[in-house]
Amino acid sequence: MSGHSQFKNIMHRKGRQDAQKSKLFSKLAREITVAAKLGTPDPDMNPRLRLAVLAARAENMPKDNIQRAINKAAGGDSDNYEEIRYEGYGSGGAAFIVEAMTDNRNRSASDIRSIFTKHGGNMAETGAVAFMFDRVGVVEFNADVADADTVLEAAIDAGAEDVESSEDGHEIYCAQGDLNEVSSALEARFGPPRKSALIWKAQNMISVDDETGEKLLRMSELLEDHDDVQNVFSNFEVSDALLEKLSNE
Repeated sequence: MSGHSQFKNIMHRKGRQDAQKSKLFSKLAREITVAAKLGTPDPDMNPRLRLAVLAARAENMPKDNIQRAINKAAGGDSDNYEEIRYEGYGSGGAAFIVEAMTDNRNRSASDIRSIFTKHGGNMAETGAVAFMFDRVGVVEFNADVADADTVLEAAIDAGAEDVESSEDGHEIYCAQGDLNEVSSALEARFGPPRKSALIWKAQNMISVDDETGEKLLRMSELLEDHDDVQNVFSNFEVSDALLEKLSNE
């Protein structure tokens, strides 16, 4: 009986993962199309498009899907998306920045405000929490590409500002205007990164108890799952015990 239940649980998770992958591909394709529409459809001549394609490759998005998204912009038949940044607070005073890309500003604002409210948070004016974050570029590699000292040396040579290495991998940070150059230099050294993007990096993280952490994680998950949301950034951290508990559910 337990084996049957375990199999059903695995199938449920796989179905959820497949759905998440499909939604992720849609968001990646949207960014590719917008980037190609704003500039040239050639990734080598369009830094934003190059980063979007890198992000898609890192998630194993098929080449045909990537090219289709570029062609959609070149053909002029793509939807007109507006880029919007929402800011707000969650339980325990955790700060959130939500980047969205939408063809309906009113729908997005209403939906995102509802998610904040239902989880004990509230939306704030633009700029209300952004001062607690730095807008930087990040290039990530798996831990096995090289040891920490080698990555640090390469990052310095590439013009990066900071490196954080752990068993989970290497995170190289740089000024937002240097991301394309730093990413290209590191890619030439270590191969394609698993991530290369502009992010909002919290200046200071706040620790929350497990009850608050669970609320914040649920809220983060719902925000990230919304069709219009491209990225979610926050400044809270939770205990390893809570993460392990939720991963086993």
